[in-house]
Amino acid sequence: MNTGNGFSYTLTRTLDAPADRVWRAWTTPDEYAHWAYAAPGSVEMDVRPGGAWKATVVTPDGDRFPLTGSYLEVAEDRLLVVGMDVPGKSEPAAMRVELDPDGPRTRIVVRQTCDTAEERDAAEEGSGMLLDGLAAFLAGRAAG
Repeated sequence: MNTGNGFSYTLTRTLDAPADRVWRAWTTPDEYAHWAYAAPGSVEMDVRPGGAWKATVVTPDGDRFPLTGSYLEVAEDRLLVVGMDVPGKSEPAAMRVELDPDGPRTRIVVRQTCDTAEERDAAEEGSGMLLDGLAAFLAGRAAG
């Protein structure tokens, strides 16, 4: 696991959904595609340590970016460490997603360490967008 050289970020949110619901949203391909800006049908997940994942992210202006990686650590309803393949690097970039149940709500913490400040800033922005999308998805599901 590449820990970078100290350019880290941590994002924390409290979601209005129980941890098992947040887990399903993050680990079920169809649900993930709805909130993570992925092209429909592009998400594949083998959610186990060493299992592969892939998704094609679609930006607001329509650009498509295929992403691949593997799961480095998995503890159902509690922890996902997602390795993301980075062109030109031998080690994956690792994003740690921690779920802390609090009754009907869940505290989610996303952490990542990158090689440069620029990579950290881009990764932090992307993770913030993911958490915004996840929160909106869960709110919509709860209301529906």
